[in-house]
Amino acid sequence: MSPADLRPATLADAPAITALLNETDRIEIGRPETDQHTVEADLKHQQTDLTQDSWLALDDGRPVAYGLLWDESGGERIDIDHYVLPDRQRTGLHMLVAMETRALAKARANGAERAVVHLHLNSRPTTDTALLAERGWSVVRTHHVLRRALDPAADLPPEAPAGVRVRACATEADRVRVHELYQRTFAQHFDFQPRPYRLWLDDIDAAGFDWSLVWIAGTDDLGDAGFLLARDDREAMGWIRSIGVLSAARGRGVGGFLLRHAFAAFAARGRDTVGLGVDTANATGAPRLYGRNGMTVHFAVDTWEAVLA
Repeated sequence: MSPADLRPATLADAPAITALLNETDRIEIGRPETDQHTVEADLKHQQTDLTQDSWLALDDGRPVAYGLLWDESGGERIDIDHYVLPDRQRTGLHMLVAMETRALAKARANGAERAVVHLHLNSRPTTDTALLAERGWSVVRTHHVLRRALDPAADLPPEAPAGVRVRACATEADRVRVHELYQRTFAQHFDFQPRPYRLWLDDIDAAGFDWSLVWIAGTDDLGDAGFLLARDDREAMGWIRSIGVLSAARGRGVGGFLLRHAFAAFAARGRDTVGLGVDTANATGAPRLYGRNGMTVHFAVDTWEAVLA
């Protein structure tokens, strides 16, 4: 088999990268679920210099491996994406070594003595995880991607719990409020990185956002106490990107109400499936909440970590 050519990726490579990621989707989860606009958003990430932080391996013009690196912490924590076809593990390993080198250089440029690198992989990935383990990588967390079928006749707008109300995210002030609630409700979550408003907008690809699918929930005594941020630009399913409730408001049905509110909105739009991701070790009870509302596991994603010095 001929060696693959390795070079930085460009925005013009987005269609080829999307095709590669959908090929890995078919192997890992049985169907393609990657949209080109999400690939383009990643390539445009403000914390990524494509000339140094991206890698694309081509064999006779066909993409066989792809990697992307970004730094949200400004310190030792660095994130990478790494995709490789099953029969191109040597190419994938070559790419991984280059990514590790860049991650350590990036962390040291931030003033850190080491790099703590995270990589998210399907629990049954196309990557040979034995190669990761040999290089000192290990699994430190598992997330589940959940999904639920929708029925427009059954998934109707829910009645709000007593003392709870909801409003659409209609103004710039509302968007700022959602950002504030996001920072507060996720502050204690695994791998959370605090983000100023403008960078947070970039993180969620706000340029392509339909803000009518973002809601703020409030209570009579606390005011704004929770939010749900969803998007309807995935071909495979409607997607709930984030849902959060302040600790003081938990146990009042706010989270379940927001969830069912989103179900109804997606069903009214003609969607037949909705999905979201959840940390299986989430301490707020989110996995149980989703299970009570009919969501089941679609596939699992492991967070792999390497500490480089």
